[in-house]
Amino acid sequence: MPLLLLAYLGFISLGLPDGLLGVGWPHMRAEFGAPVGAVGFILVVATAGYLLASVSAGFVLSRAGVGWLLAGSTGLTGTALAGFAAAPALPAVVAAALLLGLGAGAIDSGLNAYAARHFGARHMNWLHASFGFGATLGPLVMTGALAAGLTWRAGYGVVALGQVGLAVGFLATVRAWRDGVRARPAPVPAVPAPVAPRVLRTLGLPAVWRGAAAFGVYAGVELGAGLWAYTLLTGARGVGEQLAGLAVAGYWGSLFAGRLLFGAVADRAGTHRVITGSVAGLVAGAALVAVPAPGALAVAGLVLVGLAAAPVFPLLTLTTAERVGDGHADRAIGVQIGAAALGGTVLPAGIGALIGRLGPEVLGPCLLLLALTLAGIYLSTRQR
Repeated sequence: MPLLLLAYLGFISLGLPDGLLGVGWPHMRAEFGAPVGAVGFILVVATAGYLLASVSAGFVLSRAGVGWLLAGSTGLTGTALAGFAAAPALPAVVAAALLLGLGAGAIDSGLNAYAARHFGARHMNWLHASFGFGATLGPLVMTGALAAGLTWRAGYGVVALGQVGLAVGFLATVRAWRDGVRARPAPVPAVPAPVAPRVLRTLGLPAVWRGAAAFGVYAGVELGAGLWAYTLLTGARGVGEQLAGLAVAGYWGSLFAGRLLFGAVADRAGTHRVITGSVAGLVAGAALVAVPAPGALAVAGLVLVGLAAAPVFPLLTLTTAERVGDGHADRAIGVQIGAAALGGTVLPAGIGALIGRLGPEVLGPCLLLLALTLAGIYLSTRQR
C-alpha cells in the first residue's frame, strides 16, 4: 500500500510543473523582459532531457533498481524546481528545465515499468489520471501564490519542497521497491531475436507513422491549450488573473475527471466509438475557444476540450495492436510516445511564436486546426 500511494504521488508530481508554467509564464517573462515565444526554449530543453532520461532509464533500472531511480530522479526534479524559483535570468530557467526534463523522464519510465508488472488495469488508468490531477493543482498553487501577493517564484518553491519530501519517501522505501521487482521477474526469451530487423520492419509500416502523427497532434492540443489558455483569457478576453488561473485549473481538472469517467465507459461503449466522440468534442471545444466572444465561452470551450481529450491518449495506446499488429505493437507504442513528446513541445512553442506576432486570439484557431487535423488522421486510420 505505501508503494501504491507513492506511485500515485509520483504521477501527480509529473503533472504539477505543466500547470505551474501556464500561469507563471506571463509573470516570468515580464520579470526577465523576454518575448512570449521564449517559452519555446524551456519546452524544447525540457523535452530533450525527458527523452534522454526515458531512453536511459532502462539501463539504470537494470543496475540500480527502480527505488534508487525514483529517489534520485525525484530529488533531481526538486532541485530543478528550486532552480526555477531562484533563477536570476531566463538562461538559468532553461538550464533548470533540462534538469526537470531529466528527472521527469526517469520518473515516468520507472513508474510505468513498475506499474505494468505489479498493478492491475484499474490502478494503471488511475495512475495516468493522477497526472491530470497534478496538472490541476499546478495552476491552483501558482494562482494562490500570486493572490497572496507573492511572486511566481513562490509557486515553484512550494512544489520544490513537495518534490523533496517525495524523494525522501522513495529513498525510505528503496528496499521495498527492489524486493517487489525480484519477487516477480520479467520472463526472458530463450533465444533472443535480432533487434535491428524487427525495428526496421516496424518503422516501415505506414500505420506506425499515422499513429505517431495522431499522438503528436493530440499532445499539441492538450499541452497547447493548457499552456496558453491563461494568456488568452487575461490578454484578450478580459478575465482577471485569479479567475483565469482557476479556469486553467478547471481545464486540467476536466482532463483528470474525464479519464476517470471514460475509463469506466470505454469498455461498455467501445473504444473506437469513444475515440470518435472525443475527437468530435475536441473540434467543438476548440471552435468555442476560437469564437471572439466573452471569456465565459472560451472557458466553456476549454473545459470541453479537456473532457474530450481525456480518453484519446490511453485509448489510442490501447488500440495500437489493431493498427499495426501484435508483433509490432510494443515498438510502435515507443514511437508514438516519442512523437507525443515531440508534438507536445514543437506545437505549443509554435503557438507561442504566433501569439507573439499576432496576439493571444490566435490560440483558438490554432487549436481548431490541430483538432481537425487529428480528426482527419484518425478517420484515415479507421478507413484503412
